Amino acid sequence: MMTKCFLSSRRANYQKVMALMFAISFGTTVTAQNKFEGLEHLFTVPKSYVVQHTDEALKIDGNLQESAWQKAQWTTNFVDIEGDLKPAPFFDTQVKMLWNDSTLFVAAKLQEPQVWATQTHHDDIIYKDNDFEIFISPANNTHQYFEIEVNAINKIFDLFLPKPYRNGGNALISWDIEHLKSAVQIQGTLNKPGDKDKGWTVEMAIPLKAIRMGFATDPPKEGSIWRINFSRVEWDTKVRNGKNVKLTNAEGKNLPERNWVWSPQGIINMHAPERWGYLQFTRKDNSEFKMPYTEYQRKYLWLIYYRQKQFQEKNGKYAATLNELGIEAKQNVEGQSNQLKMQATDSQFTASIAGEDAKLISINDEGLIKIINSK
Repeated sequence: MMTKCFLSSRRANYQKVMALMFAISFGTTVTAQNKFEGLEHLFTVPKSYVVQHTDEALKIDGNLQESAWQKAQWTTNFVDIEGDLKPAPFFDTQVKMLWNDSTLFVAAKLQEPQVWATQTHHDDIIYKDNDFEIFISPANNTHQYFEIEVNAINKIFDLFLPKPYRNGGNALISWDIEHLKSAVQIQGTLNKPGDKDKGWTVEMAIPLKAIRMGFATDPPKEGSIWRINFSRVEWDTKVRNGKNVKLTNAEGKNLPERNWVWSPQGIINMHAPERWGYLQFTRKDNSEFKMPYTEYQRKYLWLIYYRQKQFQEKNGKYAATLNELGIEAKQNVEGQSNQLKMQATDSQFTASIAGEDAKLISINDEGLIKIINSK
């Protein structure tokens, strides 16, 4: 019961944040010149990582000593989940990745002067502790994605979400990543606040077939792109009776956790998969990330989605036309002419964009993205 209540509380917080975001004032008419006004924090370019293929056998022990790991590049340091809206984290966090035909390997190093953990069972609510979290969307459609959390004693909380909480999704906690391997190494001592630690290191081997829906078992192709992000939950604590305890406010409630991430979400909500970073698979040396053109097109679908949610929050129904949202049907996307269309009722909508390549991309009121190869 405690688990269910705590998870429900986190989901409720996400919903409150999204409701607040969607309630941004429409005090001025949105024109073609300022169509992204008030939503700029949701349209920063996500970070990207080109993950190298390896044939080297990796021992999952948290030490990262293999030559393949030595060659893999660390990400930039984590930032606040809201990006530049908040100060930079005061402890460093970085991630690196590798892959082979069956596995995605993830390593993380977390600077932490006080390493502590209290959750001791699989599928405990791990983010009650300081933790490291992985969010993965192989389909890049914002639905059917996966979350893995781990604390400093290597206890795992893994879950599957059919769709984000904001769209009425609910976590399937009974789902487990079959054959997941994970390890943690602590650079210091656990639960001993009398000394100063350096931090902890995480290493995971995530079976690719465990995070794919349906019967698809083929490894990613050269240049395949998934969406991924990483989060670190950090609680403010003090030492009391020889233990690290969370700081509280005047009412005795825990102060909010700090959320530090690789690619900034722009809002305090990890469950907005369209804001996650890009993971591009390669078998080649020195490959550089190239943004797919469809991602530039999706920007305008998300503009419609966010504006429709704002409109619904204010009017109790969705807008019937793009004109009501202040969005023009014809858009120039990276030098190419594109056409937006939208069909809507009071309670539902679907929008699409088509460019010169005859691909049609759509989004609905639940944020589900679909790509159709021909008109």
